Amino acid sequence: MKYLNKAKSVFDIEIDGLREVSEKLTDKFDEIIDKVMNAQGRFVITGMGKSGLVGKKISATLASTGTRSFFMHPGEAYHGDLGMIHSGDIILAISNSGETEEVIKLIPFFKDNKNLIISMVGKTNSTLAKHSDYVLDIGITKEACPLELAPTTSTTVTMALGDAIAVALMEARGFQAENFARFHPGGSLGRKLLTKVSDLMKVDNLPILTKEMEFDEIISVISNSRLGMGVVLSDNKVIRVITDGDIRRLLRSEKEKALKFHATDFGSINPITISPDLKIAKAEEIMHEKKISALIVCDENKFLGILHRYDI
Repeated sequence: MKYLNKAKSVFDIEIDGLREVSEKLTDKFDEIIDKVMNAQGRFVITGMGKSGLVGKKISATLASTGTRSFFMHPGEAYHGDLGMIHSGDIILAISNSGETEEVIKLIPFFKDNKNLIISMVGKTNSTLAKHSDYVLDIGITKEACPLELAPTTSTTVTMALGDAIAVALMEARGFQAENFARFHPGGSLGRKLLTKVSDLMKVDNLPILTKEMEFDEIISVISNSRLGMGVVLSDNKVIRVITDGDIRRLLRSEKEKALKFHATDFGSINPITISPDLKIAKAEEIMHEKKISALIVCDENKFLGILHRYDI
């Protein structure tokens, strides 16, 4: 249990650190968001060591949520990569000590290039802080590392503050799920938000039932389709849907008479239908809300196909 207790103490220490940094935020944060929103250039993140690794993550989050951003390694910047920086760019420099040599060396260029400098520092009286236009205080009382050497709590609060900036910018831009999907076309979310029902719905070997079809044939058609349902059509319009559940309920309530029933005698006469142009994400939301596994696809009341949960 000594390791489990230690693990929990790490969480406690880092949670305290997050609260500590949260309480240090002022209305200057709003000014920073406004500056980034109105900037003509990009949001450039730089930092060395662990701060650089966190900076890469912050930049990646920004870029994927609508803010033009990239990470610049301070060492590489000093040897030529400063050519990537435009005068309209905003710099976010991360250094817990505020004295990281590789970052400090870049300040004269940023000043001469008229770049707005925002710093994340653990010491607000540091060199980096003194030469920044805006300072975000990431100073914490205690690292989770028992030696107080390895960046632990400090990197956690830095990443959280980066997330706070990204989320605030998302809200300022009115960034929506559809926008996110544009930047993540290869992901599951992107696919669901961009793909239409017409791209995935079943159109072949559908369980189509006629109005006068008898009970035993209804069971046969539904069983063979493996969709758990059958669609009763008239002039290619859906007039009723019969599901496995409808059949079970009928057998329980009308066991002796069930074999005499036809397709128009039971099932739902008001099935939920969707348009072929509906996005898959919305169709999945409807299935979840209505607790159903398939949806009827219609266009101007004309039956087109079936979208099943397993096709998504």
